Amino acid sequence: MENYNETSTDFILLGLFPSSRIGLFLFIIIILIFLLALTGNLSMILLILLDTHLHTPMYFLLSQLSLMDLNYISTIVPKMAANFLLGNKAISFIGCGVQSFFFLTLAVEEALLLTSMAYDRYVAICFPLHYPIRMSKKVCVLMITGSWIMGSINSCAHTVYALRIPYCRSRAINHFFCDVPAMLTLACMDTWVYEYTVFVSTTLFLVFPFIGITGSYGRVLLAVYRMPASEGRKKAYSTCSTHLTVVTFYYAPFAYTYLRPRSFRSPTEDKVLAIFYTALTPMLNPIIYSLRNKEVMGALRRVTQRICSMKV
Repeated sequence: MENYNETSTDFILLGLFPSSRIGLFLFIIIILIFLLALTGNLSMILLILLDTHLHTPMYFLLSQLSLMDLNYISTIVPKMAANFLLGNKAISFIGCGVQSFFFLTLAVEEALLLTSMAYDRYVAICFPLHYPIRMSKKVCVLMITGSWIMGSINSCAHTVYALRIPYCRSRAINHFFCDVPAMLTLACMDTWVYEYTVFVSTTLFLVFPFIGITGSYGRVLLAVYRMPASEGRKKAYSTCSTHLTVVTFYYAPFAYTYLRPRSFRSPTEDKVLAIFYTALTPMLNPIIYSLRNKEVMGALRRVTQRICSMKV
C-alpha cells in the first residue's frame, strides 16, 4: 500500500487502472479513445465552419456540442494519464477545485445543449413554417449562452461547497478525477444537506431535460410516421434516432450515478459509469453524427476536394 502524507492539503486520486498488465491495456484503450475524441470533435468543428451548406441552426448546435466534448474529455483524461505514467497521483487542492468546476460546468452545458438540439428537431419537423423564426441565429446564441451561464452557476455552487467543508480523514479520493460526491466521503461532517442538493440539481439538469427530450422526439417520431414515404421521411427518422441514441448514452449512466443514495453507491461502479460520460460519449458523438448523416459526409467530400484542388 502506498503511503501518502496525511497532513498535506493535496488530494490523492486513486485512479482507474490497476498496477498490472491489465491496467496498462486499459490505459492504452483510454488513450486511443481520447485521441479519437479529439480528432473527431475537432474535425466536426472545422467541417461545419468550412462548409457553408452546414451553416444552419442544427449544425451550429452540433459544432457547440463538439466544442463541449473537446473540453469535456480534455478536463479529465490528460490528468488521469499523467498520474498513471508518472506514478504521482497527487492533485493540489486548487487543482481539484478547478477540475471539478469545469467538469460540472461542461456536464450541465452538454445536457442543456442536447435539450436545445431536441427542440431544434421538434420545430423543424413539426412546425417547419415557423422554423426560421423559432430557430433564428439569435435564438441559437441565447440557447448556448444560457447553457454556459446555468452550467457555470450550478458548478460554482457545488465546487465552492466542496472546497469549504473540512476534510479530516484520508485525502485519497477513490476515483480518477475530482468528483464532488467522491470527495464528500472524506469529509468529517454530515453532508446530507449537500447530498440533497445533488439530487435536486440532477433532477433539474438531467431528469427534467431528459423527459423533455424524449417527449419532443416522441412527438417528432409520431409526425415522421404520418409522413408519406419519401427520402425526407427517411432522413428525419434517421436524424431523430441518432439524437436519441446520443441522449440516452449520455443521460442514463449520469443520472443513475448521481441519483443513487450514498449507501447504494460503490466506487468501482461509479468509475465504470463515469467512463461512459467522460470518455465514450465525447468519442461517439462525432462518429454517430457523421457516419449516419449524409449531409456531413457530403460536406466532408466537398471540403476534401477543395483542399486537394488547392494542393494541385
